[in-house]
Amino acid sequence: MQVLQFEQYGTPQVMALVERPLPVPGPGEVLIKVLASGINPSDIKNVAGHFKSVLPRVPGRDFAGVVVAGACREGEEVWGSAPGFGVVRDGTHAEYIAIPSAWVARKPAGLDVSQAAAIGVPYLAAWTSLERVGQIQAGETVLITGVSGAVGRAATQIAHWRKARVIGAGVSRDNPSAADAMIDTTTQDLALEVHALTGGKGADLALDVVGGALFERVSKALREGGRQIAIASNPQVVSFNLVDFYHRRKQLIGVDTMSLSGEEIVATLNGLAVGFEGGDLTPPAVRTWPFAEAVTAYEAMAKGGPAVKHVLLME
Repeated sequence: MQVLQFEQYGTPQVMALVERPLPVPGPGEVLIKVLASGINPSDIKNVAGHFKSVLPRVPGRDFAGVVVAGACREGEEVWGSAPGFGVVRDGTHAEYIAIPSAWVARKPAGLDVSQAAAIGVPYLAAWTSLERVGQIQAGETVLITGVSGAVGRAATQIAHWRKARVIGAGVSRDNPSAADAMIDTTTQDLALEVHALTGGKGADLALDVVGGALFERVSKALREGGRQIAIASNPQVVSFNLVDFYHRRKQLIGVDTMSLSGEEIVATLNGLAVGFEGGDLTPPAVRTWPFAEAVTAYEAMAKGGPAVKHVLLME
């Protein structure tokens, strides 16, 4: 089978398609023919050496495909991600993968393989932050920084599904996420604008996808007792007013999708499937690439541009 592999850290040019033996599923595992695999920003960082993966390594965290052997699930259309994919174990940019059956979820029938492969990491981060950790409630106001990015757009959909109001924050007033209100963080005071939009109360819940200079501004935008979810770490060290934090009984919670177990990922995907099957969630726009053009696809992803998810098609 073919896999996309890197043997040294660097730009996407360090990767190449190579031949490897077909994996053999062990007890309790399934062999999956990968039909599509999404590219995430963390894959770019992984190849660059950000996670110090043991080399050589196959990157890729998300996939959609079909079970071809193991655990009596042959022929089942599946989708998913998995603990350590592409970092501590070889990932999904391969024609076949073998993983525990308990880590594999049934793909929603309404999504094609390219759409299913585009869900993964952004929606896992958004769901874990808002639903599982943030315990979002109907009628709450949620502040989302970086709202126009993949995680921000996914979080906006989930918040609206849960009947919450979304205040988006970004580097312009453009609103591809369909947030209920937008704040331009380059020209407007984030905390003042959030308080103005909430009658002086502040946001109930904040998902901070940006961090850094926005970290303390997000904290100031919260109501008394508000919850701040942090999923960004650039830079790694930030400062904020601790007196304001504890006097106003605010909460700070970190989320790391790479620490999720396989079973937690499956539970999340099953929850998301309900939203996609019911029409409350919609997949992102996708640009597909033949597997043979994987390096070019990585380069396109690294350059940025329109809000589309880049997906490799294995056949």
